[in-house]
Amino acid sequence: MTETQQRWTGDQVLALATDTASRQAAGHLAVPASWRGCGAGADSVWGQYEGGGSSPYRTAVDLTGPAYSCGCPSRKSPCKHALALLLLWSRGEVPDAAGPADWAGEWLRARRERADRKRGDSKRGDGKKEESSADPEAARRRAEQRLRRIAAGATELEQRLADVLRDGLASAPAREVWEETAARMVDAQAPGLAARVRELGALPASGPGWPSRFLSELALLHLLGRGFLRLADLPEPLAATVRTRVGLTHDTARLLAGGTVRDSWLVLAQDDQDDGRLTTRRIWLYGQESRRFALLLSYGAAGRAPDLALPTGLAQDAGLAYYPGAHPLRAALGDRHAAPAPAPVPPGTDLDAAIRSYAEALRLDPWLDAVPVILAGVVPIPGSGADPWQLATPSTGDALPLDPRATGLWQLLAVSGGIPLTVFGELGHEGFRPLTTWSGETPVRLQAGG
Repeated sequence: MTETQQRWTGDQVLALATDTASRQAAGHLAVPASWRGCGAGADSVWGQYEGGGSSPYRTAVDLTGPAYSCGCPSRKSPCKHALALLLLWSRGEVPDAAGPADWAGEWLRARRERADRKRGDSKRGDGKKEESSADPEAARRRAEQRLRRIAAGATELEQRLADVLRDGLASAPAREVWEETAARMVDAQAPGLAARVRELGALPASGPGWPSRFLSELALLHLLGRGFLRLADLPEPLAATVRTRVGLTHDTARLLAGGTVRDSWLVLAQDDQDDGRLTTRRIWLYGQESRRFALLLSYGAAGRAPDLALPTGLAQDAGLAYYPGAHPLRAALGDRHAAPAPAPVPPGTDLDAAIRSYAEALRLDPWLDAVPVILAGVVPIPGSGADPWQLATPSTGDALPLDPRATGLWQLLAVSGGIPLTVFGELGHEGFRPLTTWSGETPVRLQAGG
C-alpha cells in the first residue's frame, strides 16, 4: 500500500453508489478472478473487468475526485464496475503499482489537464468574462430590472397574504390558487418566493396544529417579502441572506476567486433527494481545524445522480468558499489538495448545546429549515403509537424527538444495541433527522428501509 493514500473501507465505497441496485451489483462483481491488469497508485486505481464480452471494460478511478472512467454503457457515476474495483482495492486485493497502465494514465492526465485549465480560467477573474461577453452597463441595467420585477412580485405577494388574513384561515385559498401565485413569482424572477408559496399551498388544511403551522409559514413568507422590499435598511449579512432566499444567485467562480478556507473537511453525510424533476445531493462537511460546518449542493437530472460524490467518513483536504449570509452554511468546493483519507469520529455535543445552536441559527436566519448537529453519547428510543422516536442521553435523561421523516431508525437501533453513539444529522422544527452514525471508528450511513 502507498504511503500517501490509505485504503477506504467497503462501507465508504458503497456510500458512493447512486442506488441500492448498484451496491448489490458491485458486490457480485468484486471477484478477483473477473479482473485483470489491476493496480493502485498514490491517487488512482485501475483494472479491466472480464465480463464475457468481446473486450474487457477498462475501469479507472481518480481518488482525488473521486472521478470515474469505464468502458461499460452505464450512465451511472460511479457505475457498478468502478464500485466493484474500489471494493477489491478496499479489501487489499488490488496490488500497488509504480504507475498506472498506459490507458489509465492517459485518462488521468487528460482529466487533470482539464481541471488545471478550469482553475486557470477562474483565477484569471471574471473581468475577462465580462469584457468579452457583455456590455457592463447593459448587465447593470438587467440586474436592476430584475430587482424591480422581484420587488413588484413581493408587493403582489404581500397583498395576497393580507387577503388571506383578512378573510380568515377557514377561507384560505385552495392549492390551485397558491400554484397560480407561485407562477406569478416565477414570472417575477423570484424562484425562492415561488418555492415557499408552493410549500405553503402543500400544507394540509386539517389535522392537529395545522392553524399554527399555517400561520407560522405565512409569517415567514411575509417576513421574507418585507425583508426584500426593505433591503437597504438591513445589515449586509442579513441582506445577503434575503437575496439568496428570494432566488438571487452568486457566481461560483467569483466566489472562489475571493478566497477559500482550507481545511481537512470530514464528510459527515451525503443525502440525495429526488422530486421527480431534479436530484439534489446535499453533502455535509465538518472542518477538523476550523470547527465549521459546510454544505455542498450538487444537482442531476431526474433519475441521474449528480456528479459530485464524496465518501462518508473520509476527510478531504480542500478549500471551500462560503456563500455570503448571516449564518453561512452553503459553500462552493475549490481546489482539492489530496485524495480523501480516513478520519476519526468527529467530536459531538450534548442535547442542550444542540438546541441552543439551533436557536442562535434561527436568530440569524429565520428561514432555516434545519441546522447540522453532531450529537455525542445518545441512544435511540423507539416510539410507540403516537409517541415519536427519540434520542436520549442516559446520564441526564434528556431526550430529543426524531423527525417523522427520518429513515434508517431500526438500523440506528441495531448499531447502538443500547450503547451510546455519536450521531450526525439535521435539527429542525420537526425534530432531529439522523443521517450518519459511527460503529466504533466506522461510519454507518442511515438509509431508507433500514
